[in-house]
Amino acid sequence: MQAIRLGMLTPSSNTVLEPATYGLLADVPHISAHFQRLRVLSITLEGGSTGQFDVAPMVAAAEMLADAKVHAICWNGTSGSWLGLEADRAVCDAIATATGIPATTATLALHDALTALGARRIGLVTPYLGSVQAAILANLRAAGFETGGERHLEDPGNYSFADHDDALVTRLVREVAAEGCDAIAIHCTNFRGLAAAAAVTDVPVLDSVAVALWGAIRAAGGVTAAVPALGVLARLA
Repeated sequence: MQAIRLGMLTPSSNTVLEPATYGLLADVPHISAHFQRLRVLSITLEGGSTGQFDVAPMVAAAEMLADAKVHAICWNGTSGSWLGLEADRAVCDAIATATGIPATTATLALHDALTALGARRIGLVTPYLGSVQAAILANLRAAGFETGGERHLEDPGNYSFADHDDALVTRLVREVAAEGCDAIAIHCTNFRGLAAAAAVTDVPVLDSVAVALWGAIRAAGGVTAAVPALGVLARLA
């Protein structure tokens, strides 16, 4: 198969994303992931936190990835989920204009995956503060989804998100699943959601690391079915 190189824009304090992505691609030698970090230290709606996601540093980091001749660039942060989809679309447009390379984000990919699943009522699990969680839920509703159960951990992160173990994330997902929904989003790329996505099978569980990889492969023109570790996502066009 033709080699596909994926450029991954990564929050600087994230320690989950890279090993998790490599794990998903372990048996797929023709797809490789290449990471470029940009500074993200906390997730709040106050102070200068939202400035971490300005377009200019995103484009500068993307231009570095472009030197590796990647076939797509993905912002592997979830900021668009609380700042709004238009913020992510602006980032993607700016990256594509500057580099000539198609771009996507973890949040845009999540919305695409939920639509492909035909899911309407969405559960949400994150480590975020309540104010951030409320903004994400509001944006899901604005996009036409219904929101079901939710769990969050009141953690301002970003580094600390990785300290929450698989068992805790799985418990939160099971609690949300018990409240009834069509799909559950674990939406934070520094959160250990892959084990929960594999363990909870009575409802589709979309972990953001897997979702971002799925979206990047699609943006690059690749075949997601070539990555069976993506689970339910591998079966979505």
